Amino acid sequence: MRVEVAAALVFRNGRFLIRQRPPEKARGGLWEFVGGKKEPGESLPEALVRECREELDAPVRVGRIFCEVEHAYEDITVHLTLFHTELDGEAVQKEHTALRWITPEEIPGF
Repeated sequence: MRVEVAAALVFRNGRFLIRQRPPEKARGGLWEFVGGKKEPGESLPEALVRECREELDAPVRVGRIFCEVEHAYEDITVHLTLFHTELDGEAVQKEHTALRWITPEEIPGF
């Protein structure tokens, strides 16, 4: 199965936002950008706005595409579109285990 996923690249003060997946979900404990699967009838930017509202309790402004990647896991293939995104307000930790603002140099640790 192949899914389309929209994700947010949110930068503030030289750091960007990542979240940790809950342990009970697929790939639990892994770190990722905020975002999620596109639902039928949604555009990728619409999906990202919805996911950010659900996951962060914050509205966002979706900008241009930063990059696109595809990764095949054992059970699913994910086509991820990462968008430059501006967060209006503060991110609230809702359905994830943790939120972190990290520098690009810190990526290998996550």
